Formats: sequence, structure tokens, C-alpha cells
Amino acid sequence: MELPCTKDFYWQTLAPLQSPRVYCSIVETGGKMFAVGGCDDAGNPMNTFEVFSPEANRWSSLEPMPSSRVGVAVVALGKRIMVVGGVGENQTPLTYNIDEGKWKKKSSFREPAMGISVTVRDCRVYAAGGMGSDLRPHCFLQQYDMLKDIWVHFTPMPTPRYGATSFLCGTKIYVLGGRQAKYAVNAFEVFDIETRTWTKFPSIPNKRAYSRYRIYPSISRPEYKPRYLILPTKTGTRLIHEYIRYVLSEGSLYSLGGLRQGGTYRRPKFTKTVDIFEMEQGGWMKTERSCFLRKRRADFVAGSIHGRVVVAGGLGNQPSVLETAEVFHPVKSRWETISPMPTPRCACANIVLKNRLYAIGGVNQGPSSAVEMLSLVES
Repeated sequence: MELPCTKDFYWQTLAPLQSPRVYCSIVETGGKMFAVGGCDDAGNPMNTFEVFSPEANRWSSLEPMPSSRVGVAVVALGKRIMVVGGVGENQTPLTYNIDEGKWKKKSSFREPAMGISVTVRDCRVYAAGGMGSDLRPHCFLQQYDMLKDIWVHFTPMPTPRYGATSFLCGTKIYVLGGRQAKYAVNAFEVFDIETRTWTKFPSIPNKRAYSRYRIYPSISRPEYKPRYLILPTKTGTRLIHEYIRYVLSEGSLYSLGGLRQGGTYRRPKFTKTVDIFEMEQGGWMKTERSCFLRKRRADFVAGSIHGRVVVAGGLGNQPSVLETAEVFHPVKSRWETISPMPTPRCACANIVLKNRLYAIGGVNQGPSSAVEMLSLVES
């Protein structure tokens, strides 16, 4: 299948959120997108809950969460949406029943936490790490059984952290990156669900904060196969399930951009570094500079549509937020510039749905209600 050219990509402005916000969380189920919580222009957590219909291009308000939160971890469990952690007045896990339109409190964690990383397998939610009110990073790995409404504690992670990235591959949960207090972590560890044991993988070569991690497949015959897009935020992470027209075989894990933190007397700086982990070989590859991003950036939008990885917006060395966007060509091993975001901003929520990348909310001087979609020009 031929990859699209840069001129084929275009941005479309959609109906805005009903209330401006930054660090809201997005999850998709049943072809609709749900926006959970966020932070308002006064810096306060929000309990707002909205649903977006791509066909109607319309946001609708739903019953607010029982507690206001920002940066929650959120997953879809059939016709239920589960919210875990976050920053706010209460971190008690919640579920929303889409058919009933009601929220329900669920069994609590051993300790309340924010910055939890979640994955789902067989209607069981796995919650890794987090940070308590004392700012101490957690090493907990807990499994939620929806039928019994209980949390089961597994062997703790070797490296305590919050804001890590986690994704599921087969019967293994991969956890990488994250933070301890204000410092980034480069640990990469894997939990085997069947044996309930942890294995340490080679650490991320370049320790960075607010980068983006994603699985990128090798190109093969056209076929719909699931792939995973892992998107961390400053206060948590979430797993988004997307579909593309390539087989996820001999996949690679791409670590994109971020903020490289210096030592005691060195200032942090934005980076355009790209690190590549070959899943089959189990090691980080030496990356040529041609694979690096064209712009240094952190806290940006990232996704993959039609076989090309996209990054857009974010923070960089410029005094204002970025509007630039670029796509990676996997055959030429280089990034190419495409049309910029209509609304420059960083810290957007983003999701890929039906080969379209949505950038939702974010901040540019103040919280934004902008919703924009990147797709291909229809022939």
C-alpha cells in the first residue's frame, strides 16, 4: 500500500468543547469519544463529562463526575467507562454506565494516587504506579476485577514511579518511563500476567520528560489489525486502541521528543530525539539523526494515520507554543513537514479514530476549547 504524501494531509476545525479545558482525558467506545474532567482557566479540577459524535460533529453534556479531577486514567469496558486516579478532591475509582447514564463509585485503592498508568485485558484493569498525596512514587501493580469489585495486589514494580507509559502485548504488560518527584525515569520493565513476575528490559537510552511513546509496526500486506497508541500526560497515561491498514508484526516502540532535564547546574532543554526499541530483538537500536524530529518539542499531539506517525504542536524553544506538524516516512527514515495546526497549543488530549487524529482542548496562554482533526484529502 502506497503511503500518503505530505500534501494529502489537512486539518479540519470541528465543533468546540462546551467548556475550555486542559489535561482532560479522552476514551473511545461505540464510535464516540468521551472527554473526562480537566483543568479550567482558574487552575481548578473539573467534573465535566461530555460525549462527541463524529458523524453529527456535536458535543453533548452528560452527568458530571461525582468528584472534580484532572489528568485521570480512563478506559472503556464495553458499555462502561472507568476512571482511575487523577488530581482533585477524590481519587476513588468510578465507572459510568453508558446505557443508564449514571456514575457509580467502586472499590478504592490501597492508597489514593494520581498519575496511575492503566491497561485492560479480559475486562480486568491493571493499574501501575502512581503518586500519593505525600508525593512519594508508588511501585504498586493492582488488578481490578469488575465482576467482584475488588483490587488484587500483584508483585510490585521494581521501579516506583508515576506518569509511566504502559501497554499490553499478549499476556505481558510493558511499563516504561515515568517520573519520580520532578525527575524523569528511564526504566523499562515487563510484567508477565501468567507467571506474575517482572523482567527488566534495557533502559530508555535518553531520559526525558513529557515525551511520547508509541508502537509502530513494520509495513506488510494491507489488513486491519489492532495497534496501540500510548500517550502519557503530565498527570497520568491512558491506552488508546486504534486500527490501521498494516499488520502489527515485528513492531517497534518509538520514543519521541520530550524535555531532557539537566544536572544541578544545567538547564532543562527540549529535544528532538527519537529512540527505537525493536520488540522482537528486545533492544534499543542505534538511531540515525535523520530519524530525529525536525522541531524540538514536548507535550505535543502524537498519533498514526494511514501508516505515518504524526506529531503536532507542543512546547519548544520558542517563546510561544508550537503550531508546526510533521509526519514520519518509515521507508525514507525521515520526518516531513505538513500543514500546521489551525490553533497552536500544547497539552492537548488526542485520540486516533478511523484513521483520523483528533486534538482536543489544550492550552495557549489559557485553556482552549478547540477541537481539530487531521485526516487525508478525499479524492
